[in-house]
Amino acid sequence: MTRVDFYVLKDGSRNDRFGLTCRLVERIYHSGALQDEQQAGSTHQERPAVPGSPRVLIHCPDPQQARHLDRLLWSFREDSFLPHGLVGEADIELTPILISSDGQPDREAQVLINLSPETEPPAFFSRFERLCEPLDHDPAIRAAGRKRYLRYREGGHPLYHHSVG
Repeated sequence: MTRVDFYVLKDGSRNDRFGLTCRLVERIYHSGALQDEQQAGSTHQERPAVPGSPRVLIHCPDPQQARHLDRLLWSFREDSFLPHGLVGEADIELTPILISSDGQPDREAQVLINLSPETEPPAFFSRFERLCEPLDHDPAIRAAGRKRYLRYREGGHPLYHHSVG
């Protein structure tokens, strides 16, 4: 059963859910797993990629936001490199971090990061071991996240909540 982690930015944080997503992806890639999730907002400590790092799919609501996230992942931290690409442009077999705006690619991934503002969970989320739901201060994003939380709870999924700065 898919584990669902909600990452909620604390009030007063200057980040948005796209910046939070960059930090989550960095942690997943460099640690080989989502360990110590509450430290996702901690100061940066460069770590080498762990062989067998989980494959990640980032689900964006539209192509414009997918491109925005693609640019952020290239530039969000000067000393960080996260091998990623857009589905349809990157080689999905060689790219450990994929960004999609039209659903899931044919390649298996262990972690799904959902940036969709929809109130329903992505139809394909149960194929993943982990689902990350980054939420920022936008009232509509938080309201949709609450509705998805209820859906996951009704489905019996293990739920975790992390407040990050």
